[in-house]
Amino acid sequence: MNKAQLVEAIADKVGGRQQAADAVDAVLDAIVRAVVGGDRVSVTGFGSFEKVDRPARYARNPQTGERVRVKKTSVPRFRAGQGFKDLVSGSKKLPRGGEVAVKKAPKGSLTGGAAATVKKAAAKKATTAKRATAAKKTTAAVKKTAAKKTTTAAKKTTATAKKTTAKKTTATAKKTAAKKTTAKKATAKKAPAKKATAKKAPAKRSTARKTTAKKATAR
Repeated sequence: MNKAQLVEAIADKVGGRQQAADAVDAVLDAIVRAVVGGDRVSVTGFGSFEKVDRPARYARNPQTGERVRVKKTSVPRFRAGQGFKDLVSGSKKLPRGGEVAVKKAPKGSLTGGAAATVKKAAAKKATTAKRATAAKKTTAAVKKTAAKKTTTAAKKTTATAKKTTAKKTTATAKKTAAKKTTAKKATAKKAPAKKATAKKAPAKRSTARKTTAKKATAR
């Protein structure tokens, strides 16, 4: 039986497959954390889980027969309880249509800090879930704020550009109009001077005629 089959076996008893999967995960997680922390997890009638230290030693490679030094390490160990042993050996029979008495172990079957570890594991999961939710909300809020700021800045920039363009266009138009007006005035002032010159020309011709008449009389 693997983990999936174990979940299926207890799904009907705990109200569904998801509930069974969560229960199995929670139990295994609590046991592993307790053993890694150096605690001994003992379930009356079932057995106990504990951490065992192995000192450095020499061993032989089974394939080559070479002597190899093994470093100091720690390993998990499970010791079956007497009730579990009796059921496996056949000295006791499994109840028909009921549940094994191991499940009805008295309170406090988790010795040492195992019970506290279970509570800590549940608290850590709840805290992690809350933090994840808070982080998602914060990220969403930051994105919305950044989007609003970007849109506002873009609008302000566009408005400023339009105002600047309008001012430049107005100034250019005024300068052009002023130049045209100045040019017209200058042209209007120069026009009478030309007319005066034209009027003086006949006077020169009259003088020439008088001079010619005088020369004729003298002859």
